[in-house]
Amino acid sequence: MNTVALVLALAVLVTGIAAAAIVRLLPTLRSQLVALALLSVCLPLGVVLASGLVMFGMHDDAKIVSVAVVSTLCALCGALVLGRRILQPLVRLRATSAQLAAGDLSARAPESGPRELLELGGSFNEMAASIERLFDVRRELVAWASHDLRTPLASLRAMVEALEDGLATPAEYLPAIRGQTEILSRLVEDLFELAMIDAGALTLELQDSSLGPLVSDCLRAVEAEARANNVRLESRVDPADPAVRVAPDKIERVLLNLLGNAVRHARPNGTVAVVVEPDTDHVLIAVEDTGDGVAPETRQRMFDRFWREDDSRARSSGGAGLGLAISQGLVQAHGGKIWAENRTGGGARVAFTLPLATDGSLSRARATDPA
Repeated sequence: MNTVALVLALAVLVTGIAAAAIVRLLPTLRSQLVALALLSVCLPLGVVLASGLVMFGMHDDAKIVSVAVVSTLCALCGALVLGRRILQPLVRLRATSAQLAAGDLSARAPESGPRELLELGGSFNEMAASIERLFDVRRELVAWASHDLRTPLASLRAMVEALEDGLATPAEYLPAIRGQTEILSRLVEDLFELAMIDAGALTLELQDSSLGPLVSDCLRAVEAEARANNVRLESRVDPADPAVRVAPDKIERVLLNLLGNAVRHARPNGTVAVVVEPDTDHVLIAVEDTGDGVAPETRQRMFDRFWREDDSRARSSGGAGLGLAISQGLVQAHGGKIWAENRTGGGARVAFTLPLATDGSLSRARATDPA
């Protein structure tokens, strides 16, 4: 009897493994579910029948066969119902993906069914929303770039035509032509850098460096503009001045963008300060001003591309509304984050973080700085 039981157990094991391998070869999920249901009923039923045949003999074959048939039919019906419940969300998800591939970026999958399919639908919709936002940003980028390129190009065309018609001398228009050319050059450079950031192809030549000298250089660069606006500049750098792992030219651009905005928004006889504070694993750099602060709408949109709080003033100064978007990309490329907030005593504060150098030693950082 023990030998028979062992043989029967081995036969069931081999049959189950073979059946599982066959189920995996079926082409559709529906057929796999039906086969799995049949297998889950037929295999135990076969064991029961075989055990009864061995131990007691089959004296009532018709009843046993009837039980087997009814069990199989019940398993088949249950598998069909379960398969339909599982496959319906997948069919709708496939139809939604076809709409998305055809260009309907507003298509969304229904989030229904078992938890796994519910999570799958949610993930698909998040992906679709990201794709739609990406295309919206690209369309907006093309529209704004075309608009900002059109203005200086129209000015240049008008001046060239005036020179060709003899209505003006080159000396009269040469400074204006140079100014419009610089505006175009800055816009093209900003668009190129923004494209590099989006593509993840931005090259950062990282080195261990202290921020004190960099802050001083940036303050000197905006000193003339600050004096013209009657704004006082301050530097509050922590005496420790720990080394950070950065690309100095990129962080200089971030600081110049933030300082330029702060100087333009500070009140007359106000102050713009650069604050450097070390923390556990990073350094916080903040540019503070004594202006009117940051409105909630501005705080939400100020890092958007081509967004200007004051269109007329930004256009007159040649700004394209890309400075803060580029600054955000450069800070994030360093592994930091950037945000805007209102100061407790009034005014705005734009802060960002940078990672500390690996050794955290200022003396070593200075020793590795290129001459």
